[in-house]
Amino acid sequence: MHDTFKLPPISGLILAGGRGQRMGSIDKGLADYRGAPLVATVLERLRPQVAEVQISANRNLDTYASFGTAVFADQIGGFAGPLAGIHAGLCHARHELVAVVPCDSPLLPTDLVVRLYRALQAATAEIAVATTDGRSHPVFCLCRRALAADLQAYLLADGRRVDGWQRSRRRVEVAFDDVAAAFANLNSAEALRTASEPPGTPPRTAPPPAPR
Repeated sequence: MHDTFKLPPISGLILAGGRGQRMGSIDKGLADYRGAPLVATVLERLRPQVAEVQISANRNLDTYASFGTAVFADQIGGFAGPLAGIHAGLCHARHELVAVVPCDSPLLPTDLVVRLYRALQAATAEIAVATTDGRSHPVFCLCRRALAADLQAYLLADGRRVDGWQRSRRRVEVAFDDVAAAFANLNSAEALRTASEPPGTPPRTAPPPAPR
């Protein structure tokens, strides 16, 4: 970590339970990224920041468990989106605070959790959310575990928007403009392919037309 500030024990949660529709319905967290599953790089960056890491997944649970973390599926059925994964994470967390990140952002800040925690405490908030250039990134957040029941009620009322639920609680936004690139999502096959290529790889161009 870049910051030596002493944190209380915090649970980490990686969201890997989506259907990967923008990637042809593959299990995005297990897609190859520079020779390893995408989730492995996210795990490597998150693990030093928290006391435990859990993975929310709805497929290939045994494969995710092989990374040495607890793995669990949504408790709210029907692929209810990332909020369902956050809800399951709050229910399973051992600690009072839960740091949430998606499985498709391998460059996430190595001081993400400490910066969110400081803002959460200073504002006496329930949720701290990362922002860059005035845009919020609601799946990069720090939540209080005590919100599990409220989130369940929101989901059972067909609420699905992460930002919508967060704004209904005491929320503080935390600027990460200095590391904006760290929040890039590799949520398409093209983005993943480009990011996985070694540095210096020339851009691919269409082949020249065949001679007549």
